[in-house]
Amino acid sequence: MSRIGKAPIEIPAGVTVQVKDNVVTVKGPKGELSQEINPVITVEQEGNQLEVKRPNDERENRAMHGLYRALIHNMVVGVSEGYKKEMELVGVGYRATSTGQVLELSLGYSHAIYIKLPKEVKVEAKTERNKNPLIILESADKQLLGQVCAKIRSLRKPEPYKGKGIKFVGEIIRRKSGKSANAK
Repeated sequence: MSRIGKAPIEIPAGVTVQVKDNVVTVKGPKGELSQEINPVITVEQEGNQLEVKRPNDERENRAMHGLYRALIHNMVVGVSEGYKKEMELVGVGYRATSTGQVLELSLGYSHAIYIKLPKEVKVEAKTERNKNPLIILESADKQLLGQVCAKIRSLRKPEPYKGKGIKFVGEIIRRKSGKSANAK
């Protein structure tokens, strides 16, 4: 059996889960999320635990078993605690400011870049003296948050020579040495 799929999902206090017509809806203090699941997979609620079950051990069913268990678990954690990602801008003159749901980035191009974020994602830009600017993103939807972070990062990926670009806080960039000075 799938190790991930057979683990029960704990439902914390203040979170309600409803399963109806192959759609799992999770409501909590941070919002409401829903996920359509394959009709082959069944979700059963016993007290404050959810169990995801599959009909047999076919390869496709085993894969979906773990997938839907992970998706439902991410929804439960999202509506109860939420997810948070921090990104930093490394480079001279790189700046970030946020106004409502619009993020303005100055990344060394000839123009500023404006990104309108979905309403489910909260954004905050911090700039402290002698530190790299930070972008803090929060959301209940882990998948949407990751997608928004990937879009922001794609605007200026960290390069391996000087390490300039947009990176996650704590991420280690593999550095390369430049031209060798051993010319004879």
